[in-house]
Amino acid sequence: MKSLKYLLFVFTVVAFFSFSLSEALSHEDSESISATVKRLTPSVVNISTTNVIKTSPFALPYQGEQFKKFFEKFFPEQMPGREFRNKGLGSGFAMSSDGYIITNNHVVRKAEEIEVILEGGRKYTAEIVGTDPPTDLALLKINPEEPLAAVEMGDSSALAIGDGVFAIGNPFGLGHTVTAGIVSAKGRALGIGQYDNFIQTDAAINPGNSGGPLFDYGGRVVGVNTAVMARAQGLGFAIPINMAKVVVEQLKANGRVIRGWLGIMIQDITPEISEALDINRDSGGLVSEVKEDSPADKAGLRRGDVIVSVEGGEIPDAATLARKLALTRPGVDTEFVVFRDGREKTFTIKLIEHPDNEKMKEPAEKLKAEEELGIKVSEITQQHRERFRIQASGGVIIANVAPGSLGAESGLRPGDVILEVNGDSVGGLEDYREALEKHGSGKTLLFLIERGGRTIYIALKTGRG
Repeated sequence: MKSLKYLLFVFTVVAFFSFSLSEALSHEDSESISATVKRLTPSVVNISTTNVIKTSPFALPYQGEQFKKFFEKFFPEQMPGREFRNKGLGSGFAMSSDGYIITNNHVVRKAEEIEVILEGGRKYTAEIVGTDPPTDLALLKINPEEPLAAVEMGDSSALAIGDGVFAIGNPFGLGHTVTAGIVSAKGRALGIGQYDNFIQTDAAINPGNSGGPLFDYGGRVVGVNTAVMARAQGLGFAIPINMAKVVVEQLKANGRVIRGWLGIMIQDITPEISEALDINRDSGGLVSEVKEDSPADKAGLRRGDVIVSVEGGEIPDAATLARKLALTRPGVDTEFVVFRDGREKTFTIKLIEHPDNEKMKEPAEKLKAEEELGIKVSEITQQHRERFRIQASGGVIIANVAPGSLGAESGLRPGDVILEVNGDSVGGLEDYREALEKHGSGKTLLFLIERGGRTIYIALKTGRG
């Protein structure tokens, strides 16, 4: 009996101390994160944007002065040609104490007024220093009365899946809000642009978080929060800070990004290509074309070469090589390691600025129509076909729909496949953009959509303002 009492006593003491230690450690961790958040919050800003939108000059359903007065009184926002101010919300963070703010391009795109709100509520009018739509980054400048609390930039390449991260931002206009999670994946491509390379996290990122910082648990910025997957939970995406640093540096210096051009077409190496070309490898960027008189041509690169590293950085696939080339400065000696005839050979090449010719520019009418719709489309991949159960052989897939855009209001969703535009068949991106150019802005576009194995029509009236 005494031994039983003794065992119970020992068990109680051990349980008590284990619980106390657990509580102490938990409290200590909480205080540590709390102190880090408190220190970093002043570096994060809320961004409010304003732009003026005109309602379409449609005809009133009935004529007469009485009906017009009735409409003006009860439905003023729907009067033909009426202007109203559209508000937008986002986040950003101070990259330097003298007032430079990093955010997303889509937060400030089309904004006529930009207001930056600091933690204490102080407001400043911001100017756009530069934007880079391909990477969805923008640099703003305010003139603060006191130095800003600048963030410490981290190293996104050092992140590992499972590392703890947290976001501070302005979700749904609620002001400074903190959410935490882990790095769920790296190198995600969402079909938004050719430089997709997102950090995926389960830290909650919502509308209004766009442009805000993603921190590691050491308090360093490792990403710029950019996108959410509308039909999923726990899927947020951030631009790696290593990419953002290169882009923002150029925006600050030039107001734009000057991208390097090597003059090659590249693709991934499939097992079939590897066997047919006797390459004996499955990684790298395969050169499928070399432009005449380009830096690549002058340096001696050939079709069939495989670029395996740039400046010592390994190239696993064509997408990685495209991103690397786009962020390489023109006019700087750059080292390429190329696999050719069973050996590796080193080339030193100076890239030039991307040629500014008509083939590389989208016609203005195409860009205008695409901007008005507020959707991003891409070619359909096998992964898209499996994920969305796409049956059509052609078409383009909607990768992203901007909140509040014409596309969103009309009912378009990510995953929809555009098969026709005003009766014109869409086989791929080129057909889609030609159809937009042909039917132009300011007209009604009738899309034939495949969604969930069925086809539906959706009409969109462009030229709203």
